[in-house]
Amino acid sequence: MTFLWPEFLLLLLALPLLVLLYMWLLRRKKKNALRYASLSIIREAMGKGQSFRRHVPPLLFLLSLAAMLAAASRPLAVISLPSQQETIMLAMDVSGSMRATDVQPNRLVASQNAAKAFLAELPRNVRVGIVAFAGTAAVVQSPTLNREDLTAAIDKFQLQRGTAIGNGIVVSLAELFPDAGIDLASMQTGRERQRGVAIDQPANDGKDGKKPFVPVAPGSYTSAAIILLTDGQRTTGVDSMDAAKVAADRGVRVYTVGIGTVDGETIGFEGWSMRVRLDEETLKGIARNTQAEYFYAGTAADLQKVYQSLSSRLTVVKKETEISAIFALVAAALALLSAGLSLAWFNRIL
Repeated sequence: MTFLWPEFLLLLLALPLLVLLYMWLLRRKKKNALRYASLSIIREAMGKGQSFRRHVPPLLFLLSLAAMLAAASRPLAVISLPSQQETIMLAMDVSGSMRATDVQPNRLVASQNAAKAFLAELPRNVRVGIVAFAGTAAVVQSPTLNREDLTAAIDKFQLQRGTAIGNGIVVSLAELFPDAGIDLASMQTGRERQRGVAIDQPANDGKDGKKPFVPVAPGSYTSAAIILLTDGQRTTGVDSMDAAKVAADRGVRVYTVGIGTVDGETIGFEGWSMRVRLDEETLKGIARNTQAEYFYAGTAADLQKVYQSLSSRLTVVKKETEISAIFALVAAALALLSAGLSLAWFNRIL
């Protein structure tokens, strides 16, 4: 625990002086009591219980003062708090390789089930949007709080050819920042790279009245995150690392989840066959560059665990927070308790 104003803690040194003052007052009262004709009568009237109880209210008041001084010092502690992230985009692979059965019953169904379980774990105030990508990417459900609409969108996935991982990231970002001018078509043609400007922003020097784009620190945008799930490697579309750069410049974390076979597997369907391999290095690079994490899910059970882990990571964060209010509340409670006991036992306050 640390303190913003630690100098106030020096006032705690005055508490022992208050204890000494209290002891002096007790001795003074004892001397005055000797003036009575019979001291034994007074002791008998007070009793042992009365002698002990008369010290309880002052002790509680002393503890109240200590809590007040601690509150004035503005203590800080690292505690778990609900995350500020309000929108999560699920970018999910629906390429043909997702029909592989190395993850039971197959990769697509396993990912659908895990995604729906993930939605059930999230707090109801977190909006979720869904982007499906194969040879291209499209928003199948805009960010919403309606879990039934999200579940229905996941159930309607249709397998397609191609794997455009970068497109899935860019379309998710365009949904998170609809007014930012993130242009998927221009990124695919590479016109911005040829002109030597930011790949996620058209040439803009501010003369057109629009505010020029200024990159922020990776992972600094805490109002949204992207979860990318794929089983293969990019075959078309925007370069995956270029898309990660766009997300990093916007401060958005991209958590990546790899599903399927790392070494590669040949799958066939309706007379054609293809070999698919999980590009772990790229997925790790995307997560690393955006200050997020990569998870490997080799089985349906692993995938469920990954989404459960992501749910806890995305909805609860550890943050250094000022807890002065807690100490102030404790101080007030102790002061009230001290006064209440004094009134109940001795018909006076202290």
